[in-house]
Parts: sequence; structure tokens; C-alpha cells
Amino acid sequence: MEALLQQIEKYKQEITDVKATTAEAVEAFRIQWLGTKGLLKNIMGEMKNVPNEHKRAFGQVLNDFKLFVEAKFEELQQSNSTEKSEEKAFDWSLPGSSVPVGTRHPLTIVRNQIVSIFKTLGFAIAEGPEIEDDWHNFGAMNLPEDHPARDMQDTFYINQNPAWLLRTHTSSVQARVLETQKPPIRVICPGRVYRNETISARAHCFFHQIEGLYIDENVSFADLKQTLYFFVQEMFGKGVQVRFRPSYFPFTEPSAEMDISCLICDSKGCNVCKHTGWVEILGSGMVHPKVLENFGIDSTKYTGFAFGMGVERICQLKYQVNDLRLYSQNDVRFLKQFTGAV
Repeated sequence: MEALLQQIEKYKQEITDVKATTAEAVEAFRIQWLGTKGLLKNIMGEMKNVPNEHKRAFGQVLNDFKLFVEAKFEELQQSNSTEKSEEKAFDWSLPGSSVPVGTRHPLTIVRNQIVSIFKTLGFAIAEGPEIEDDWHNFGAMNLPEDHPARDMQDTFYINQNPAWLLRTHTSSVQARVLETQKPPIRVICPGRVYRNETISARAHCFFHQIEGLYIDENVSFADLKQTLYFFVQEMFGKGVQVRFRPSYFPFTEPSAEMDISCLICDSKGCNVCKHTGWVEILGSGMVHPKVLENFGIDSTKYTGFAFGMGVERICQLKYQVNDLRLYSQNDVRFLKQFTGAV
């Protein structure tokens, strides 16, 4: 009996310290103490264990404790009701709090601008899955399993099925378009891609690409160059200089990388352009005949060109953002700079 009395005193102290500022909190107090399975009912149940000579005295203690709990519950109810009354007395005609103006992410802004430019040239948008199979990501693009170029596109594989992976480029979307459509084909493929890279200011384990594909009769490298010239002038202005450098890509032949004059230093030389005055923005080339043949397209009748660019690189030149990590940190201070830039 002495232990029960001590427990009741402990409960009283606990109840005295309770504060409930919401209706939900008041209801939680009622359930905890006065509910059908509440602590008060459990304590009342201990009456049967009290010796007969002490039942009267202990019953009085229990009755006082019950009145104490009920009084506390009424106090919490009244306090909560008063707070609601004060809320109702609030003058709703007062001016409201200002709401921060949102903005699109800088990568979204640049992506939409790139898509808009190529749509004026008649390019449709094609999208595909980010989890791809080996064939669409590598094999169809003339990258067999033992091809050394795969080392440059090390990616993340799915344990459940080693043939599944996170796509390394949106060329996999081009492969799916070639499977389902016949020439003429003119599409751009925007999306997120993944590489197994150490995260730094210049590299990330994911980034965004926009690739383009145009296949028809009598398509030449001159068509590729004029298309990309138009894109650069629309994106960066007519004063930007362009140059092509021979390169290698397994899925195009001949291939070239395209540079533009550095916008950050005005071609005078800086860390971004590595003091050359030129910045690479994309890779391109004529679609390899093997790629066309993989999808049953007659490579003697049809030709085409393809190109691919990283949205982060274009965004870097447009807004002079030199750290790739800023794009994915969701820092409001960084994102606020692009309010109104849409």
C-alpha cells in the first residue's frame, strides 16, 4: 500500500506539470488518464489488493486522486478554449505575411531554353527510362562489352540484374526511338544521366544531358554544323565564335567536339577555359552506319547526325557557376539569384 501511495504522489506531480496547447494534446491527456484503458482505471483496480482494514482510507485517497485528474482535464479544456477565442478575435483584415517568390532551378531554365531553340528547327522531344538495360545504353550504340570506351562511362549497376544499370547518356533514348520509328527522325533527348565519379567542383555522380538525332536522306556534316551554329547564336548571342575539333565517339564517324569562345574571360584566358580562350560545350558527329544497321535502317540510303551536351556546362557559361555541387544542394541563397530569370 505504501508503494501505491508513493506512485500516486508521483503521478500528481507529473499531472501538475502537463501543458496542452492544442485540442489534440487535451484529448491525448484524457485518453492517457481518464480513458477506459487509462492509468486512473488501472490504479482503481489496485483496490482489490488492499487489506480490508485499509480499504476505507485508501478509497478516500483514490477518490481525491480521481477528482484531481478530472480537475486538471477541465483546466486544460478551458485553457485551450480560451486560446481559440483569442484566435477568433484576430483581425483578419490586417495585411497578410509576404510569401517568398519561387523560381525555376537554373538547370531547368537552361534546359527549357535549349529545348525551345531546337523545337524551332522541328526537333521533337523524346524521353526514356533512367534505369536502362545494357543493350540500349551500350550495345546498340556500338559499344560492345569489351570496348575500351566503356571505361569512360563507368556507371551504377542493379544487383538484382547485372544487365540493368543507371543510364550513362541519353543516347539510350535515341536507341529506343530508332526501334520504334522509321526515318525521317528528328528528336532531342533531355534527361538525367549517371556516372560513377568522385563528387567535386568539376564532376558529379549525376548530371543532365540533351542529345539530338537527325536521320534522313542526304544528311551531311554541313547540316550538323549549321544546326549547331544556329543553336550557339540563339543561346549565347551572335558574337560568339565557334570551332570544331576532330574527336572520337563509338557511335559517330566522323566525330567532332565543338568549342565556343570563352564568355567568362572574353577569350583572354582564365581557369574555366584553361587559359586557351575556348570552352568545349558538346560532342557531335555523323551517325555510325553500324548504329543504323542495328535497327534495320539502310545505311546506304539514310545518313544522319547526332550531338550531345551537358546542361550543367551550358548553365556554367550562361550564369558563370563554377561548382557543380551548387546545382544539387538546394541552397536557397544560390537559387534566389535566378528569381525572374525565366
